[in-house]
Amino acid sequence: MSDSTTARVARVTGTVRIVGAGLLGSSIGHALRVKDVDVVLADASPSQLRLAIDYGAGRAARPEDRPRLVVVAVPPDVTADVIQAELKAFPDAVVTDVASVKLQPFDELRRRGMDLTRYIGSHPLAGRERGGAISARADLFVGRPWVVCRDDETRAADLALVEALALDVGAMPLEMTPQEHDRSVALTSHVPQVVASLLAARLAAADEDALQLAGQGVRDTTRIAASAPELWVQILSANAAPVVEVLDALASDLRTVSDALRTPDAPGARRAVADAIRQGNEGVDRLPGKHGQNRRFEQLVVMVDDTPGQLARLFGELGELGVNVEDLRLEHSPGAQFGLADISVAPPALRGAVEGLEARGWRIAGNTND
Repeated sequence: MSDSTTARVARVTGTVRIVGAGLLGSSIGHALRVKDVDVVLADASPSQLRLAIDYGAGRAARPEDRPRLVVVAVPPDVTADVIQAELKAFPDAVVTDVASVKLQPFDELRRRGMDLTRYIGSHPLAGRERGGAISARADLFVGRPWVVCRDDETRAADLALVEALALDVGAMPLEMTPQEHDRSVALTSHVPQVVASLLAARLAAADEDALQLAGQGVRDTTRIAASAPELWVQILSANAAPVVEVLDALASDLRTVSDALRTPDAPGARRAVADAIRQGNEGVDRLPGKHGQNRRFEQLVVMVDDTPGQLARLFGELGELGVNVEDLRLEHSPGAQFGLADISVAPPALRGAVEGLEARGWRIAGNTND
């Protein structure tokens, strides 16, 4: 069997029922349909359901459906209700959900006295700024972590089924308890959303002249501020305690820096600011990069004319030079007919990339050896 054929063989067998045909639910459907898994879609919104089916994320439910796996992909404030309904409706199915908070629905279901033997909470760490079935894509989860929350009652075969789902859509399953998951996403997802939104809110009343100076830094730090307020109110409320803990610590750090800058010539003030920046360096260094590696790359900034085919030519010539692009950011220069391609390369490749591109006529705006 060829590699391409093997890649299309699903680990999950039988019918998969997905409740919630929005971005995550429809994307799971698309990824499973690529492997010919029978996917049944359900949604409280008939128009959303029809749209997801039209796009090919799955089919409509039939009375005779007997799903082996049910995936609940609905907003956090109704997740527990839908899980309960699906457990009752399909007594032979394993039920998982993809909500971004894991402890709250688990505790609520346990409070209601539900038998949770067949329920396994999970959460794919993937998404887009825009939601809905129209934004769904089959490759949304490729290379992304997918947390699976087991407990002492979880059966090995049921756990394997949920992990098989994660693998089938291209994700990397990780086991955590609900408590570990919620503390982790408070730091890495929920608080960053609050910080990005608060920073972006400062831009709403900014002078137009100031906004003309906006570069990649402010765009990077506010990108997720375009997210839906209605959804984030639910997420933050459901994970309030861990989020508050991180926000309080962050507020203390901000106060330390703002106090130091009020009197920058006071003894220790500059050190306080430097320590804050240095600690940020240390935190960034710990973030996993490409393939999960904690590797540092060199930056190469190339000026690219705003004409068709230039970016493709740049990548082609880097390939001819034997330079692998580890990461890429694009920034368009306001009022100018060119953009800046900020390219990350392995340190040994930097010098050859700079010399080779300059010899081919490319303009180098900067690199980390400057």
